[in-house]
Parts: sequence; structure tokens; C-alpha cells
Amino acid sequence: MIAKINKFEINLSKPIDISIPLTNTDENPIAWYIEKPVIEPVVFGDWIGKVSEGKSSTNFNNIFFNPHGHGTHTECLGHITNEFYSINQSLKQFFFFAKLITIEPEKIGEDLVITKEHISSSLNGTNASTPLSKTEALVIRTLPNQKDKKSRKYSNTNPPYLSEEAAIFIRESEVQHLLIDLPSVDKEHDEGKLLAHKAFWNVKDTLHLNADARLNATITEMIYVPDEIEDGNYILNLQIASFENDASPSKPILYKI
Repeated sequence: MIAKINKFEINLSKPIDISIPLTNTDENPIAWYIEKPVIEPVVFGDWIGKVSEGKSSTNFNNIFFNPHGHGTHTECLGHITNEFYSINQSLKQFFFFAKLITIEPEKIGEDLVITKEHISSSLNGTNASTPLSKTEALVIRTLPNQKDKKSRKYSNTNPPYLSEEAAIFIRESEVQHLLIDLPSVDKEHDEGKLLAHKAFWNVKDTLHLNADARLNATITEMIYVPDEIEDGNYILNLQIASFENDASPSKPILYKI
């Protein structure tokens, strides 16, 4: 099925899923010092909500998980503010012009950092044959791009992160939606500074939100983009569950233009 967005055509029958599924197995990725998700049937006395147990006509599971630590998720600025903001209220449009770039973080001291120079040169180097009038969403794939990103245990590993200057550059480039294959855009142990989060959302004071903070901008973390997907321009369909929470598990889908 072919759909047209403005003058661009996409084939809806060929989605490129860059999300990581949530499971209750040891293959589930984990960040932020928590245990794996729990998916288990409801139990009422002798009744078990699982068809294979022979006591129920339906499968009826409870699921316990954390969107930030258990897989692909999309968050709004409510993730870092004193006042409550919901991703379900912040994200009201779901199709965007997107650009995929690949970056090898730079070794700076003990850290691996994505710099402003990385972002600038990568954006300028992905001029596809069908140029976009505006990059609304930026998708960052980091190198090395091992498949174990889909099951990695990130806690206390000091993963790569985005510098504050890089986040400012992305914001000033008018990118509304940032997607990255890391557990956070910020350093794991940063004393709560959250420099990249604050810079991207233009949040100057988390206790008293400034008028020009980016209420409708989102960050999606813990994606996985396979090597065979080429850098360049895409249409992004950013799907979330309707949670009234700062973040939701999400399913970002790319479509070739």
C-alpha cells in the first residue's frame, strides 16, 4: 500500500521497526539498576489466567515494567520537571520527516561522547536524493552497532552519551523528536545534572518551567537500527501507548521515501 505525505511516497507494507520488544526473559535489555520485567498470569485462588494451565478460557496477564529501564520508550520534558507533564498530552502528531545518521562516539577521558561536531558533520553528510524541507526527527545510530544492544545490561557500564553542546545544536536545528540507541542522552552518573535533557527541551529550571521550554518535543531512547538500514531521509511513525506518564513504551517505525 502506497501513501503520499506532501509530495513524498512511502510504502506502508514495508515498515522498518526500530523498537526493542519487551519480554520477561533474560534477553530483555535493562538499565538503571532494576530487574527484568515481570509478565505473569493473574491468580485468584485456584484460578490461573492462563489457557495452558487448563483453568481459564483466556490468557490474562499482569505486566510489571519500567518504561525508562526496560526497552524502547519515548519521554517528554515531564521526565525532569517538578510539575507533571504527560507524554500522552505532549505527543499529538505521529508522522514526521526524519533523518537517520550514524556516529562513532569520541573517547574523552573515561567517557564516549557524541559531540556537536559529530552531529553537524553527519547531518550535512546525509543529503539524500530526495531532500527534506525540514528534519523534524533525528535518529542516531551509534557505533559499534552490535546486535546485543537488544539485550544489553547497561547498569554501571558508563554508556556513551550526548554532550550538552550537541543537544543545543540539535535543538537549534529545530529537531522536535530525538531518537537514540542508548539508555539515555545523558551520562549515567552525572550528579543529576541532566545537561543534554535540559538543553534539548530548553529547560532552565526544573522547579519553575520557563515559557520557552519545548513542551511538544520528545526523546526516544533504547532503539535499535540494524546495519542494513542506510543513513538518509525517512518518514517516521512514532507510536506510543496512551499512558498519562512522563514516558511510554514506544514503537518507532521508519518508512523509506
